Parts: sequence; structure tokens; C-alpha cells
Amino acid sequence: MSIRVGIVLSGCGVFDGAEVHESVLTLLHVVKAGADVTFLAPDVAQAHVINHLVGQPVTGEQRNVRVEAARIARGDVQDIALAKADDFDAVIFPGGFGAAKNLGNLAFAKSPDEMTVEAGTRKLVEAMYASGKPLGFICIAPASVAAVALKGKGLKLTVGSNDDDAAGAVRAMGHTHVAAKVDEIVIDNAHNIVSTPAYMLAKDVAEADSGIAKLVAEIMVRAKSGTRAQAANA
Repeated sequence: MSIRVGIVLSGCGVFDGAEVHESVLTLLHVVKAGADVTFLAPDVAQAHVINHLVGQPVTGEQRNVRVEAARIARGDVQDIALAKADDFDAVIFPGGFGAAKNLGNLAFAKSPDEMTVEAGTRKLVEAMYASGKPLGFICIAPASVAAVALKGKGLKLTVGSNDDDAAGAVRAMGHTHVAAKVDEIVIDNAHNIVSTPAYMLAKDVAEADSGIAKLVAEIMVRAKSGTRAQAANA
């Protein structure tokens, strides 16, 4: 039976949704590893719409996160509210500002006490964590999703630089932030979580790919093993 991997999208577009390069690279490596992919996204209104040509909000326009995610998924996106941990061997979260605006509110929260995660997203993360199945977080997602949904669990996560505000958010949620280079991954064996900086540090798509490829490879090893700490700390 093929490994079943969920890829969670937060819309479409780096400034208001899922980072397209990170999403496609994740998909490519997962498929090349022989896994079956299910795209997931919350069926909710996105925080706002950004004109990516000029980088400014579009006044009076509203879009749906799942509908926008379908642009990347070529139409087939499951509502994350309906997802169950039993349906997957692993789940991976690409980044993009949508991970901090639509999957969580890190981009808007004024203090750690205000940080939240979208209900369906939180439910799936908690269920995967409770089942001991591997979770992968890319770019800003370690801070906006993992750190908040699993607050106080003492995870090891990276967003790249220790000086970044996102690293501070990780620490504020009761976790350890581990500085990492763009081509590195941080493995939390105890909690079966893997993270990588990608476009938090990457200057181009090739640099982003260097860490994403390693993250997917590690997640696949762990998904195949079916246990928490079988994979080597590579």
C-alpha cells in the first residue's frame, strides 16, 4: 500500500496564501517518493487579498482559502475540517503568508496570548501528533501552525534565524528554536516533527528546494516506519 501524505495549503500566492514554489516542490518530492497525495485546505474566507504584482491589498475583494488552493491542486482539495489522522501516514505544511494569515493568525496577533490556529487545521495537527505520525513544517509554518497548535509541548523547530520575530514566537509558545541554514532540516525525534526554513532564508527556488527535498525524504522514511523515532538524525 502506498504511503498517504496530506499537503495542507493556505490559499494560492506568497503574500496572502500558500507559497507556490514551496507547495509545488513539496508535491514533486512526495510524488517522486511514490506516495499518494491529498491536498487539504480550510473552507474559509482568507484574511485578505493581495495584488501580487504591486504587493498591496485589493480593496473590497474576498476569496475563499480552499477555492484559491485549488489553483495549485488542479481542483482537487479536501476540506481540512473533514480530514482524519487515520486517513494519512504523514502531513506536510508548506509556508507562505497564508500559513500565518489563514491557517493561523501569527501575522496579526499582537501578543503570544492572541495567537490561534484555524479550527480544522488545529484538529488535524493535534490528531496526527496524538497518533505519533510525522508532521513536516516549512518556512513560516513551524511558527504559525506547529508552535501554536502544539503550544507547551516543547518541540524543536526552525524558521532559520534565531533573530527572526518568528523564532521569538516559537519560543513564546514554549518550544526550542534551532537556528538552521536554508539547506538544513531540524528533526525533533521525540515528537516526530521535521522543519526547514525554505523561503524564510532562500534567495531562489533552488535554495528553497535544498531543504524541502531533505524534509520530504525524512518524512517519507518516518511514514514508512510507522513509529516515532526510527529515522536517523540526518
